[in-house]
Formats: sequence, C-alpha cells, structure tokens
Amino acid sequence: MSKKVIYSANAPEPIGPYSQAIQAGNMLFVSGQVAIQRSTGNVITTSIQEETHLVMKNLNEILAAAGLDFSHVVKCTIFLKDMNNFPKINEIYGSYFQQSPPARETVEVSRLPKDVNVEISCIAVM
Repeated sequence: MSKKVIYSANAPEPIGPYSQAIQAGNMLFVSGQVAIQRSTGNVITTSIQEETHLVMKNLNEILAAAGLDFSHVVKCTIFLKDMNNFPKINEIYGSYFQQSPPARETVEVSRLPKDVNVEISCIAVM
C-alpha cells in the first residue's frame, strides 16, 4: 500500500506534527480542521455559523488538493465544545452534503485546539 501526503496551500498549516491529509490507496484521511483563515492565520469564532463555514471551506481545500470534493466523503467526525450549538452546526454542515451524506458521529468535548468551538475531520474515497 502506498502512503502519500496531501497538502493544500489554500488551507491552514497544521498546528502540530501531522499532515493536512494522507492518501492511503484509494482512501483519503483528512485531519480535523478548525476555523483558521489561511490568509491571516487568525482563528474565526465570531459566530458558530461562520466558524462552521470556514471549517468546511478548509476541508474542501484539502479535498480539492487531492482532486476530490464533498461527494467523495464517506465519513465525518464532528467535535463540538457545546452540544447546544449542534442545530446551527448541523444546518451549515448539511448544506455541503445535499445528496448521499456521509456516515458521521458528533461528540461534545471539553476543549479543542486554539479554543475553537468546532472541529471536523473526514475520510474520502478516490
């Protein structure tokens, strides 16, 4: 099995010792993304909706670097700081998967990197 690092100059730099994504065979494993603007490096937490859109944009940029889009995603994991934000996050998240949404779990956690409110990772098939 081959392993290839996938990198997008349009998504935030990793904030630790990990890759944005790894392609293994025909699978793409995208690391959890948070609401960091690539252009400024700023964390955006002004509203949970804006934060979620930026997370999804960052995921999309990494998928695009591998020649994929959200239609290739088979699994997502959503980490939330506050489950009370779930309805708003779910509405934004769902707008990116109009047909055949992927499998998913959503969990509330006590803290996320950079003190953001949401982090999302995904697995896609090439």
